Amino acid sequence: MRSATATPRIHYQAYIDGLRAIAVIAVMLYHLDTFWLPGGFSGVDVFFAISGFVVSASVSHWNDGGPGHFLASFYARRMQRIVPALLACLLATSLVSTLVIPSAWLSSSNELTGLFAFFALSNVYLALQSDTYFSPSTEFNPYLHTWSLGVEEQFYLLFPLLFFAWTRGGRWRSVSVCLVALAVLASLADAWARSGSDSGAGFYLITSRFWQLGAGVLVFQLVQSTAGKGRATGWLATRAIAAWLSLALLGWALSVSEVSRFPFPGALLPTVATLGLLGFLYGTDRKLGLSRLLGSAIPVYLGRRSYSLYLWHWPVYVVMRWTCGLDTIPLAAAAVGSTFILAELSYRLVESPFRYWKLLRPWSRTSVVAAGMLVIVASWGLSAMISLGKQHLSLSTVSRNAELWYAKPLQRIDAIPGCTVVTSSQTIDAAPVTIYERSGCGAVSASMPDVFAIGDSHALAYATMLTEYVLRTGARVTLYPNTGCTFASLQPERESGVCPAQNQAQVDDILHRSKPGDILFLAAMRLPRLSNQDAAFPAGDVAGFPHVSRHATARRAIEAALRRTLYPLARKGIHIVFEAPTPLFRASPFRCSDFFNAGNSSCAGGMSESRASIEDYREPAMTSLGQLARQLEATVWDPLPLLCGATRCNAIRDGKPLFFDGDHLSGHANRILFPSFLAAIELISRPDRHAQPEIPGEGNGGNRSGDAHAIPHEAKAGSIRTASEEINGQSIRPPPVEPRQTRPPSSSASPEFRACLSEAPDADRTAVPHGFDNPARRPFPAQQQRRPAHPAALQPLLPA
Repeated sequence: MRSATATPRIHYQAYIDGLRAIAVIAVMLYHLDTFWLPGGFSGVDVFFAISGFVVSASVSHWNDGGPGHFLASFYARRMQRIVPALLACLLATSLVSTLVIPSAWLSSSNELTGLFAFFALSNVYLALQSDTYFSPSTEFNPYLHTWSLGVEEQFYLLFPLLFFAWTRGGRWRSVSVCLVALAVLASLADAWARSGSDSGAGFYLITSRFWQLGAGVLVFQLVQSTAGKGRATGWLATRAIAAWLSLALLGWALSVSEVSRFPFPGALLPTVATLGLLGFLYGTDRKLGLSRLLGSAIPVYLGRRSYSLYLWHWPVYVVMRWTCGLDTIPLAAAAVGSTFILAELSYRLVESPFRYWKLLRPWSRTSVVAAGMLVIVASWGLSAMISLGKQHLSLSTVSRNAELWYAKPLQRIDAIPGCTVVTSSQTIDAAPVTIYERSGCGAVSASMPDVFAIGDSHALAYATMLTEYVLRTGARVTLYPNTGCTFASLQPERESGVCPAQNQAQVDDILHRSKPGDILFLAAMRLPRLSNQDAAFPAGDVAGFPHVSRHATARRAIEAALRRTLYPLARKGIHIVFEAPTPLFRASPFRCSDFFNAGNSSCAGGMSESRASIEDYREPAMTSLGQLARQLEATVWDPLPLLCGATRCNAIRDGKPLFFDGDHLSGHANRILFPSFLAAIELISRPDRHAQPEIPGEGNGGNRSGDAHAIPHEAKAGSIRTASEEINGQSIRPPPVEPRQTRPPSSSASPEFRACLSEAPDADRTAVPHGFDNPARRPFPAQQQRRPAHPAALQPLLPA
């Protein structure tokens, strides 16, 4: 194979760097704050059209051999142009991400996106995810922007196969035009088809983006075919007007493009505008005012560094979102300044030197490509090693103390040497099921019931506690992740779509697998959140949530539907255990527990709430759970007394996390709650506590709290055990059944809270004791009774 030789090239067109400058500044502004340039994301469409045009111009006069050498030369040039700066950015981002970004749902796709980016496949990986490019969570993925590089690099694999005929001249050029045009039409058809069925994937994939780069190729072929024609002054004036109109069209596209219309037909506007500028200004040198404007010093400076600016701006923005924040003018200015410094260093020290490296000139083009692939693989391996060493390299307390923060399934515990948890996976109607069993252990001294757990991510957040139950008792736990759905949430708007069918399939599966005496543990998010992992909610938004469970009529309908679903399980003799709502917080502890992120604006809400306000907030849900517990012979297990102090609920206690984010339990909290959970199961499983549920008729109003037949058998007069009982060496004295007392809202509660609460009748504002809502099944050892709200200590959960 021959070494690189000189090939005639198209004269440098400075205005193209000006177009690159417009594209990269638009993208940077949009990513900084969408308000500043709402359509700025379409700057990527400008890049696509430019790339197709420029890459065609760079090889249009190839005359140095056959197709084999053409392919090798083309790929070698692309390798030197793209790979060095990309690898430098990916490795630096991998290291910084490992240092300051903890593993969480919010960052769950980060590492794999980065690893796929080394091989120009990040766009394919992102297309397979449920989140779209415009989802809030993607703002925390530092590799998201590499999707467009993946599209371009995949285009470059196909381009020389379609364009080589053009370099042969004559009629062969028509062959190339036809090949490119057919590919463009096929891509347009794919983009149109995906616009209605899979626009999320269509945004990322080369099949629905090829037309933009291919259109750039066709425009170049058109202007080359007409070169030398239309040199009259009138034609030049017409081109000037058309170019200005194209620029105006591009400005409009960057200002008003709507995310819902991308990639098709939304991408048509910026693409056509860019093609107009490329075509009408090509070959005008500096004869036109717009050519001179776009080719002036500042646009050319930015355009030549546009690749480095694009590479570095997004990781800088994302790292700042994870650490100090990016929501003030000074922080935004710091982000832009850091981007320009890194881009300048990248351009001068990496991008330009490797692009024109003299040491590679004697090498065959095939050798350059092979060496580039080896460097890519080695860099990928280094990045993977950095990610695997996160627990040791990270500055984050979350990553360094993973056993405290993450509620992951246990494999073993020191107290039972040689005993391990064996995990197996199955599917029910395409929904996953995870089964935990004990292995390598001796025989159990007493038979404990198997546990079935279903709900949503909050059921998964009990994985540490549930697997400890497996290890210590020898029982089996079957966990239904319920991906994308929730169950028994008391919020029907969250159980729509495919969820009802999926939930029913899982209930049917539990009926099939279970035996009388087994436990069904229902844990779910039953209250509107106060924060998400990606952001805290503005103060006014919390009070505006449609807290449907506060409204008596709606709540009764929710209870009736859930009762019908669960009744077959209760009738079979399965003991149903509802998890009572746990505390909620306005900030996510995993994002606010380090010196480099504690000042982030997402942490401003704090990680402490008044216990009284939490209890006020969850009271309607507790009322509904109490009704269901009485009607189904079920139990309400309440973790709140163990998670909160007398007056405050804190997400961090004694330097250790009780919550991972604003509502999911930590691994440390799982270990704290396990003794209480085990005591509850032991009490429920006592032979003298079995009773059949009494389910009132749907139309007789028997589900009102005052109906005697809605109370489980054991709770009726004369059936309550009043003698002290021993559980784990601690005394429990179940309290007698007392009339439920109405408690008015706290005096310091917000007006919105009091108004919302006042809409329900008195029977709906009853105080619910902690522990088991059914007093006869209350498992908690000697914990304090719920005290009256103290106005001085009360801080409203719902801000005015």
